Amino acid sequence: MGDELINVFPTQVHWGDCDPAGIIFYPTYFRWIDAASWALFEAAGYSPKWMKDHHMAMPLVSADCQFLAPALHGDRCEVRSRIGRFGGKSFVVEHDIVRADGTLLAKAKETRVWGRYESGPGSPMKGQAIGDDIKARFGVR
Repeated sequence: MGDELINVFPTQVHWGDCDPAGIIFYPTYFRWIDAASWALFEAAGYSPKWMKDHHMAMPLVSADCQFLAPALHGDRCEVRSRIGRFGGKSFVVEHDIVRADGTLLAKAKETRVWGRYESGPGSPMKGQAIGDDIKARFGVR
């Protein structure tokens, strides 16, 4: 879809992101995709402050990552994120992790719930219907 929101989250592989061989340690990708999901929602107008003020959350219920090529200490990368699918109360965020030279390093998917806390963070939460107004902000119908 031509008007689909794709957010680019720039990042870099730091020493602490690597295993002893100097290759990215796999949990780093999960940290990056979590941050990239929040950045995608912020780009659509749902900043962390907005989420907190409106008692909203988007808890993770599943995550999957395919590791395609190694990243090394010092590599500059970006996570390109978009909504893959909206369900009734859940959604899938798709991520491509790409090195600056264009190499696709990994592909990841997260399933999250669009939820509202009854009276703020820490109180019980219930899934909320994802309306057309929300979908429109991401260029998804």
